[in-house]
Amino acid sequence: MDLNYFSILCFFWAFVGILTRILIVALGDKWKEWEINKAYAKERPKWLNYIGIFGFALVIFTWYKVFTTNVGFSWIIAVLLSLTLIKLYKLTFDYNEFREFVINVFEDKTN
Repeated sequence: MDLNYFSILCFFWAFVGILTRILIVALGDKWKEWEINKAYAKERPKWLNYIGIFGFALVIFTWYKVFTTNVGFSWIIAVLLSLTLIKLYKLTFDYNEFREFVINVFEDKTN
């Protein structure tokens, strides 16, 4: 199997997606508490700056690879990855509004 940058990116993204869904199911309410109190704490975590820089750099590098390598349909993963910039932008530059969105998502709406 010949793994190129886009294959590795796809497998990594799939692994993270599957692993987080398993953790969400396995941890239940503990996942919710971790998200609200640790990952998106009231005071904006300093590590978000590094995540923001890494995310923006990853998107730029991915588009660079689209235009400099001959990998069919590589633009699809680049577009999908670019869509994550919406979340990354809100997380980096409008943290409080993003945190309110997360809390709203986790609210129990059955009552």
